[in-house]
Amino acid sequence: MSSVFHRVPNRSLPIAVKGEGMYIFDKEGKRWIDAYAGGACVSCLGHSQESVAEAVREQIGKFAYFHSGMFSSEPLEELGSILTTDAPEGLSRVFFSDSGSEAVETAVMMALQYFVEIGQPKRRKVIGRRNSYHGAGLTNLALGYQLARRAPFEEVLQNVLHISPCYEYRGRLEGETSEQYGLRVANELEQAILGLGPETVMAFVAETVTGTTNGTTPAVPGYFKRVREICDKYGVLLILDEVFCGLGRTGTLHACEQDGVAPDFLCFAKGIAAGFQPIAATLVNQKVYDAIVSGSGTYKGGYTYGGHAVACAAAIAVQKILRGPGFLDQVKATGNLLSKGLNDRFAQHPHVGDIRGRGMMMTIEIVEDRETKAPFAASNALSARVFQNARAKGLITHALTGTVDGYKGDHVVVCPPLIATGENLDTIVALLGESIDAAIMEVRAKAA
Repeated sequence: MSSVFHRVPNRSLPIAVKGEGMYIFDKEGKRWIDAYAGGACVSCLGHSQESVAEAVREQIGKFAYFHSGMFSSEPLEELGSILTTDAPEGLSRVFFSDSGSEAVETAVMMALQYFVEIGQPKRRKVIGRRNSYHGAGLTNLALGYQLARRAPFEEVLQNVLHISPCYEYRGRLEGETSEQYGLRVANELEQAILGLGPETVMAFVAETVTGTTNGTTPAVPGYFKRVREICDKYGVLLILDEVFCGLGRTGTLHACEQDGVAPDFLCFAKGIAAGFQPIAATLVNQKVYDAIVSGSGTYKGGYTYGGHAVACAAAIAVQKILRGPGFLDQVKATGNLLSKGLNDRFAQHPHVGDIRGRGMMMTIEIVEDRETKAPFAASNALSARVFQNARAKGLITHALTGTVDGYKGDHVVVCPPLIATGENLDTIVALLGESIDAAIMEVRAKAA
């Protein structure tokens, strides 16, 4: 019997013993094809990269750890330079932590300290979006709006005002263009700021492309440009969370490049070291850095393992691959293949309402009725059935519930490693189709 407190204690888990490219092998010898990049959209380079492993070994041979408040290190400085050299405009500093949750919390803490440093301490309120997720800590759960996760902790969560997500499939009105819809939901931010009092609002937090909670939903054209205008108008800092969608996943280094905006903070984690080591980063606008340095002189947050030398060494090796000649062009091409494969298989499926995403992160939203967009009843546990059927076929994917309102609605996220080939994608789409069809048949049989 296991002594581990697993996240889902009643779920029987295979024991992974080896990773090789697109595949994971378990203790029983079963081969699993990875359609979810390490089970959390982390392993963007797959499960074996000798250059990264060698970088880790080499750094451990020199030294593994010293607190970054007492020593800097060559890997720390080099990685900082890499990440800021091609960062969006104004993001000239980087602060390291260990997870996406910490990266987002760092941005919020720095935003609050920034306003204290410049003499605007009343700016303490944060605005987020519904159907969002920003991590597992209490600050993160407050910022996000994943209701099932929040429920046990509601009484101790920070009070964050949430506005509508940019969720075109369910939010755009009849007769409304995509651009008109985007402006309408973006303008909710201005209304929220005015309602709270502009002098009290410090930040707006959003995923550039949503992760699993809403199912890889990109904003419509013009949405984030309008958001940036509103933030600038009222002096509100813009925090973009690219923990899930950043560093090549969408076909460009930063997802916000495709939206034509530069935030005040940009958070990422999963794609930095591709799962070879735990590390995260928060890119910070120079004005925030200057205010803290010229004020109290010390950022009040930070984490013990932030800037860990071995993690930085792994990240440098990964970033050299991601930024290598032709790599992102190949991701774009493969992303187009993934989109085409999913559309070819599911566009006319009677129970698929939407196929969405950007680059190598796509989602299939499953509905009971395509015409009305009505979801299956939550009691059918459709997502769980899809997940179990996929597991039986050796497919690692992520099927979730709560798409519509936190409780109802089902979707499947497909975000394989960026090294996937067309043949890999064909296999993933075929197995996923079989898994979804089988799950729907089970639901129908149950209702009969």
